[in-house]
Amino acid sequence: MRLLRSTDLALRVLMRLAVAGDSSPTTREVAEAMDVPYTHAAKVVAELQHMGLLTARRGRGGGLSVTEEGRAASVGALVRAFEGDGDVVDCEGTATSPACPLSSACRLRGALRRAQEAFFATLDPVTVADIVTDPTGPLLLGLSPKPS
Repeated sequence: MRLLRSTDLALRVLMRLAVAGDSSPTTREVAEAMDVPYTHAAKVVAELQHMGLLTARRGRGGGLSVTEEGRAASVGALVRAFEGDGDVVDCEGTATSPACPLSSACRLRGALRRAQEAFFATLDPVTVADIVTDPTGPLLLGLSPKPS
């Protein structure tokens, strides 16, 4: 299974903020440190803020910080939220792609769905706080924006 870029970025943003301590980097600083476009980071930050996992303060002295809910958030729940609950394969088809001719009797779709749920279930007990312990935390702190 391959994660969407937004899922990967959401996890990395939360990880970075979880080890930020008293500093409150801006969305732009986080985007630069992670070498991603600001617009992508801003969309992910807005979604994480909407989910209550981080706070964003504007203006002088503002920045991003992870909430206690964000630290305790299940990685499995985060991945589900960003990936959605769709199937691994699209058997129904779309306007530009016909439905699979095997869809009425296919066993692959169910097997893939069970594998996807097993993937999520493996991540469910893991929290953001768990994934930023040593040696990851100090490495995250070493990330800094690239010089302009």
